[in-house]
Amino acid sequence: MSEFTAELVGTMLLILLGNGVVANVVLKGTKGNNGGWMVITTGWALAVFVGVVVAAPYSTAHLNPAVSVGLAIAGKFSWLKVLPFILAQIIGSVLGALLVWIVYRDHFNTTEDPDTQLAVFSTAPAIRNTLFNLLSEIVGTFVLVFVVLFFTNAEVGTDTKTPIGLGSLGALPVAFLVWAIGLSLGGTTGYAINPARDLGPRIAHTLLPIRQKGSSNWRYAWVPIIGPFLGAAIAALLYSLLSR
Repeated sequence: MSEFTAELVGTMLLILLGNGVVANVVLKGTKGNNGGWMVITTGWALAVFVGVVVAAPYSTAHLNPAVSVGLAIAGKFSWLKVLPFILAQIIGSVLGALLVWIVYRDHFNTTEDPDTQLAVFSTAPAIRNTLFNLLSEIVGTFVLVFVVLFFTNAEVGTDTKTPIGLGSLGALPVAFLVWAIGLSLGGTTGYAINPARDLGPRIAHTLLPIRQKGSSNWRYAWVPIIGPFLGAAIAALLYSLLSR
């Protein structure tokens, strides 16, 4: 696979399984209905594992625009590749959300609450406070990118394939990292920590013919986009300072 295809497919799988576990927990009539936060965070961690396993040998599996930008700021990724990676990630996230809707279509149709339907696609704050919602996304993404930079012991974007497992930008360390962030910091905003994870599915929600669909809440959408980019930038700058 090309790097573009790897990022697209990896992000698609990430969203298919990540948003899929949310659908399983919150939609009416599913086998996992009311499974709770532990099920959601575990499902997301495993979704990261799957996406990284598939994409890592070809693109080192960013699967997240904030990670791509953070690595570029830290000098570990070419700025010329940032926009193509982000485009692939957003396309993949839209496709992943589309697949979730297809799989759970009957359950969407029996779930009358539009906010519950939207929760499958995109994040929303538990308590609406824009400043602290933004801060939550900044801190969560800071932890993600800062730790990922320490996982990375080779230049990203070279011809050398990144090993999968407990070394470099491997699947297991990143999955456990995302699990930890979700359990510890995810309760405020749903821990998007990934602009593509929120933007792509929100676009899908806007376009899909979901029965009794409500607003896509675009007024809030900038928070899980800007917050992760700010958190990634801060993490990369601090990492660069500490690594001198």
